[in-house]
Amino acid sequence: MSLNHWGMEDIPSLKNKIAIVTGGNGGLGYEAVKAFAIKGATVIMASRSLERGEKARDSILRLYPEAAIDVMSLDLEDLNSVKEFAETFNRNYHRLDILLNNAGVMTTPYGRTKDGFELQLGINHLGHFALTSLLFDRLKATDDSRVVNISSNAHKSGKMDFDNLMFEEGKGYSPMKSYGRSKLANLLFTYELQRRIEKEGLDVKSLAAHPGGAQTNLSRHIEDKLLFKILSRPLRMMTQSASQGALPGIRAATDPSIEGGRYLGPSGFMEMKGDPVIVKPKTEAFDVLDAEKLWEESERLTGVSFPVTR
Repeated sequence: MSLNHWGMEDIPSLKNKIAIVTGGNGGLGYEAVKAFAIKGATVIMASRSLERGEKARDSILRLYPEAAIDVMSLDLEDLNSVKEFAETFNRNYHRLDILLNNAGVMTTPYGRTKDGFELQLGINHLGHFALTSLLFDRLKATDDSRVVNISSNAHKSGKMDFDNLMFEEGKGYSPMKSYGRSKLANLLFTYELQRRIEKEGLDVKSLAAHPGGAQTNLSRHIEDKLLFKILSRPLRMMTQSASQGALPGIRAATDPSIEGGRYLGPSGFMEMKGDPVIVKPKTEAFDVLDAEKLWEESERLTGVSFPVTR
């Protein structure tokens, strides 16, 4: 591996390892499932739609017939679905090497999850918080396991407001303001989890990554906006493919040289594209008081008790 390049060829063997990828049927998640499976892991493709998941699995198997992929239903908008997924996984698997919390929504109109949470924070953070909690015993039981949360450059515009965390009744809501908050929440969670892991001396790593500007369908809620249409061509020149955008998360999940508490993203201008490297989030992502408050609120809202203490 050169100092300036990291790609598929640098992923170590994942034989006998178990990985979960949320949102694994499309975009960055699909690329991660494919990469993990090619390297020998058994991969659980967590998908809101079993039909789409099975089609995605079949498309990988056509290229790589030896791939071991199990499609399981997971709707992060519904805590009952999260609990059912975790119960099924914990019943069928006795280890978990990689949990890639990849699924998400971006700049949606104001809405609520089935549990009444604001949609973007509910799916992007709270659903993954609950999932990680319910799977954490498996992570603790597995040597050198990893949790990787996919954040975004948009976290830099995010601000936490615990007096109106979920824009109640749409108060103060804008699609980007909500998205930025949810992506900042991903980082606050990542670093707080790593602090708690280190305090307990666990053999688990908590990391985060972002894809830069990746060409996926995540921007579908803004594609019909006039400004997006005007800028679509220059934006495409600044962005990279989904397979390239997936590499920061893949590297965070697999590179043995990467320590816990790291944040990875593209190496290029404004971290929009390039090879996956360690990058720095904005200073607020390290705010311990905000992280503790978010943790407490996340446990209260989801009703889960995370099996790792501060």
